[in-house]
Amino acid sequence: MGKIEHRDVLCGICPAGCWVRAELEDGRLVGVEPQPGHPLGMICNIGRHSPAVVYDPDRLKFPMRRVGPRGTYEFERISWDEAMETIAARLTELKAEHGPESTAIYTGRGSFDMALCDLLQPAGVAVSSASSVLFPFGSPNTLGVGALCYVSFAMIAPHVTLGEMLITMDTDLEQAELIVVWGANPATDSPPLTYHQILAARERGAEVIVVDPRRTETARRTDAEWIPLRPGTDGALALGLIEVLIEEELYDEDLVENWTVGFPELVQLTQHYRPEVVEGITGVPADTVRALARRIARARGAAPVMYSGLEYSDSGVQAIRAVLVFWALAGQLDVPGGLLFRMKENQFPQNRTGLIANPDPKRALGRDRFPVYSAYRGESHAIALPESVLDGVPYRIRGLLILGASLITSWPEPEIWRKTLEALDFLVCIDRYPTADAAYADIVLPAATGYEITSYMRYGPLFRIRERVVEPVGEARNDFLILAELARRLGYGHLYPQSEEEVLEKALEGTGFTVEEVRAAGGSVQIPTVMMEYRKWEKGRLRPDGRPGFNTPSGKLEIASSILAEHGYDPLPVYTEPGEGPLARPDLAREYPLVF
Repeated sequence: MGKIEHRDVLCGICPAGCWVRAELEDGRLVGVEPQPGHPLGMICNIGRHSPAVVYDPDRLKFPMRRVGPRGTYEFERISWDEAMETIAARLTELKAEHGPESTAIYTGRGSFDMALCDLLQPAGVAVSSASSVLFPFGSPNTLGVGALCYVSFAMIAPHVTLGEMLITMDTDLEQAELIVVWGANPATDSPPLTYHQILAARERGAEVIVVDPRRTETARRTDAEWIPLRPGTDGALALGLIEVLIEEELYDEDLVENWTVGFPELVQLTQHYRPEVVEGITGVPADTVRALARRIARARGAAPVMYSGLEYSDSGVQAIRAVLVFWALAGQLDVPGGLLFRMKENQFPQNRTGLIANPDPKRALGRDRFPVYSAYRGESHAIALPESVLDGVPYRIRGLLILGASLITSWPEPEIWRKTLEALDFLVCIDRYPTADAAYADIVLPAATGYEITSYMRYGPLFRIRERVVEPVGEARNDFLILAELARRLGYGHLYPQSEEEVLEKALEGTGFTVEEVRAAGGSVQIPTVMMEYRKWEKGRLRPDGRPGFNTPSGKLEIASSILAEHGYDPLPVYTEPGEGPLARPDLAREYPLVF
């Protein structure tokens, strides 16, 4: 046995950044366990297998150039210098021949490095994993994985309704009397924090209800009450719950009378969703609908635990809005044990100086079809990419960078995506593994895991440096620095940090802390915090101008969303029957009865 060392570090598997204790043998990662004695000291099953990920024999280790036909993994090893010079030259050629808009970048989450979101996101948006690296080049086309998940749930639905996003909200599981898990499965999700909080709440006597088509692992492990419903009908259930609140006068009268827009219209809408009607749509018994609405409204703290499950339907945004509206009307918005707005003073500041704006947003792909998504994310919608590449509508994308993602395996209809990637003039894949997309790439670059880089994490009021745990496998490099080096070779490297230390310096700029001070403090620092206040809309704690109200165009909770109406969508949280469900397509249901 070689030299054994234990270090308290950050897990490098997902965006959560759990605090873990790494075991190293002769500098090689051999084990990962939760860091003892720390509230964020936890780990999921994937995290426990971190060594298998880091040292997977299938990892990409060196820059590679295609030597065989597209659709194969026939590559030759080349140097980083040759790879980066080739990429810069080919992009420059495409720009000269077809304009900068002929190039694009698609980003997944890469190494899950926070710097990718903080320092590379487009200017003018709250949060985005899309990359600005081609903006100075002149391309308006940045696309990303947000078009597939999370954005409807965490950004659009809450913001057009409440004026806030998930990053400024919390669920108060510590004080909740009732916890409703809806469209999520914390027992198998990463990070495991929410699941641990639910278990702790269960121990102190909180009730747990799971609303899901499946009896999930969360339902089984917490011995929760399970309310199954037909997939895609969550919005109808939420409207049914609202109808019960209105019919039985269980709603928050002060909120409705003084702080909402669209309540009369909502009353008319929900008349079509009485519990007996909802039973016919969702399969949830009418008595269960009534009982659930009453229990949530009467609980001393009812906390919703949601994730992206409700997004994947014909009315995802509106279904999520309906749940949010119900929670607010039930009196469970920004109260102890309910759905909370965070105290903004308790968030470690994010340095937004130097973010780069889209050079020509009107030319960006798909913005005419997805204006709300594009506005919130500062990016194009990737569903427009195949039509652009294959048909030249509205113009042809010829060069594409893919960072930490796979279009073929994550989007529907993989054959269309294979044809799309095969038709490109030039494709670069940056990843830890040879993805399905890499079979069509001209250049493949090896990226490092979170264990192999130095970066940082923010957790509410706390900032912690993510110190490198092990040396990168082969010649793998930090995702962020790969893009920064490309920017340098394209002539504008001064716009982005060019080393990991510069990344830390940029992240801490304007916060009152230096990198040296953070390291001297043990690797983490925390800003002073203030006491939680509730019903913040009454106290001027939500709006930038300090006036009472919500941070929406009307200053009120927008049951009828002015933002959605402005872009031609229904302002109310309407329900749309799933287009491939048994009610809309009984012929299809007879042949394919199983709906996911």
